[in-house]
This record gives sequence, structure tokens and C-alpha cells, in this order.
Amino acid sequence: MTVQELPGAAAYRPTPPPAWKPLTDPAPLLPDPEPFRVLGTDAAAGADPELLLRLYAELVRGRRYNAQATALTKQGRLAVYPSSTGQEACEIAAALVLEDRDWLFPSYRDTLAAVARGLDPVEALTLLRGDRHTGYDPREHRIAPLCTPLATQLPHAVGLAHAARLKGDDVVALAMVGDGGTSEGDFHEALNFAAVWRAPVVFLVQNNGFAISVPLAKQTAAPSLAHKAVGYGMPGRLVDGNDAAAMHQVLSEAVARARRGEGPTLVEAVTYRMDAHTNADDATRYRGDSEVETWRAHDPIKLLERELTGRGLLDEDGMSTVREEAERMAEGLREQMNADPVLDPMDLFAHVYEQQTGQLREQADRLRVELDAEHGPNDENDENDENGVGDGR
Repeated sequence: MTVQELPGAAAYRPTPPPAWKPLTDPAPLLPDPEPFRVLGTDAAAGADPELLLRLYAELVRGRRYNAQATALTKQGRLAVYPSSTGQEACEIAAALVLEDRDWLFPSYRDTLAAVARGLDPVEALTLLRGDRHTGYDPREHRIAPLCTPLATQLPHAVGLAHAARLKGDDVVALAMVGDGGTSEGDFHEALNFAAVWRAPVVFLVQNNGFAISVPLAKQTAAPSLAHKAVGYGMPGRLVDGNDAAAMHQVLSEAVARARRGEGPTLVEAVTYRMDAHTNADDATRYRGDSEVETWRAHDPIKLLERELTGRGLLDEDGMSTVREEAERMAEGLREQMNADPVLDPMDLFAHVYEQQTGQLREQADRLRVELDAEHGPNDENDENDENGVGDGR
């Protein structure tokens, strides 16, 4: 006898137990169908003129920084540089919405955000130069190390934010990632933990169209990356990533929400990577010039410049002053980066373990013998020996 043949089977309508029901109403978590904008809309009239001028100055400075860093790779002064040209509005807004006590967790492309937060431009490039592990003290600047693994900084941001909340510290973590990083497991784990713990985190996804050569459509079938937020129980916001005023407003709201204890937010900034993935990439192999030119018409600097000049807040003299300040920054960056750093190979063994292992001591001794044979003993190595580098002291 089958189930259908049992007495009363026709009236049986199976339903799942109550536990299946949504924990929250999904409707308020869904992003708007179109990216949020300020510039070029009625909302622009209410934007703070002082903020707009500061955003403009930082955007121009950031564009010049990207150009100078890219030039340094061609001169052999940098091993690699992932330019954020075209994405400056995302970078600058992320830096400006944070308080001094907050933390920024950048990806490898976010050197500009770190510089806008106050990090020395040279220190921001030290990792890409290959000199040291990071080049700056993360705790001092409240900026996590710039590093190339995709999305690994996101769980770190959640852990720090959760720990700060447990301690009662009024701290928000803002974690940046590219559209390619959303395909990594770290992304999903971070969002899930953040939502369950209601951690004070803001996730900023810079959707620049490509994960190296892979377009977004080959990574996800979701309506947008912002829609992924609802699956974890947090709001998703979709914003025009080239609209600096819109970026600042949306991120400010997300940071304020996190600080109030209302949990994380996922913000997707729709932007475009104008330059190649890095100086080692040939972008012409997977996208055409016409596509790039279309996005140039939506350049973040031009959008803000049009708003400021239209409201009489910026004229040619003002633009010239901003460009001159940016050029002075680039000149200082060139001078410092063109100076050869003084490096000690024995630093390879410093700061690996609190107490050096026997294997590392053996490797350090072997390298010291090779260096002495090649160059002869030097005072710098002797000083490191006295300080315990490589010998376990």
C-alpha cells in the first residue's frame, strides 16, 4: 500500500516544522534595484560643500598617486602595483567615514584608502616594493596589513570587531574586497559570523567589473553582489561607486548603524577598473577600448568637478591649487622611492617567532656564513647578533 492509498491521504498536506520560518523579514534587507546616487540628482543640493571640496582634493591626489606608483613599476622601483584608477571614490570614502579609533581592513588594491587614512605614501608601497613584511605598524595606524591573498582580511575584520564589542570598545571595522573576492570561502564565512554575532563591521565590495580577466557574470548569477547580504541576515546596499558623495553617505550610514550595535552591512559599489589588473596584466586581451571609454565618461573626478563648478564652489584657480598639491605629493614620493633602501638579509629571521626555532637558527647561521664569505663581516650583522636576531635570544 502506498502513501496515496492510505485512509485520509488526500487530505494530508505536509508542512515543515516552525523552525523553517525566517528569523527576520527579508524585505528591508534587500538593496534598491538601482545604485544609489547623489551627484546629478536633487539630493546633491543638500550635500555639504566642505565635504565635497575635501572629497575632490583627495580624489585628485589619489589619481596622481596611482599614476606615480604605476610609473615607479616601469622604472623598476616597484615590483608590482595594482592601480585603483577609476575607483578613487570608493577608496577615499572608505577612509574618510572612519573615526581614529576604527579599523580599516584593505585588500591589495587599496593602498589609496590607506594613504587617505593618513598612512605615509612610501610606507603604503613598501610591501609592493618587496622591502619588508608590511612597512608600517598596523596597530599605530589602525590599518590591517596590505596583502595579496583574496578575502582573508574579512574574517580578521569580523574577529577584531567582535572582540572590540565584547570588551565594550566603541570600534567599527570596515573591510574592503573586490568582486573576485566574493567568490572566496573567506567572504561567506566572514559574512555569516558577522551577522550571527551582530559584529560592528561594514563590508565594502568594489565591483570593478573584472576579477583579473574574469567578468562578474562568470562568477555569480545573483541579481547583484549586494543581494548576497540577505542570505546572511544583513542589509545590502547598492551604490554608484564613482559618485563620491553617494559613497560617503552610504558608508557613513553603515558605520553609524554598526556603531549603534545594529550589526553589519554589505555595500556593493559599482565602479570600474580603468587600468589593467596590475602592471603585469594585458587588459586588451579580455576587454575592448570602447568599454573603457564609456566608463571614462563616468569618471569620479569629472562627476564631482561638474557638481562643484556648477554650484560655484570650484573654479580654475581652485582646480590648479589642488593639482599642484597633488604634484608635490608625487614629487616627494618619487624622491623617496628612488633612494635605494638599506636592507639586511638577516632581517628574514626577525619577528618570525618570539623564540627562534632550532631550524631557523641553523638557517640564519648558514646565511651569515655565506654573507661573510661574499662581503666579509659587517657591523650591521654584528649588531643584529648582539640584539639576538637569528640566534633565539
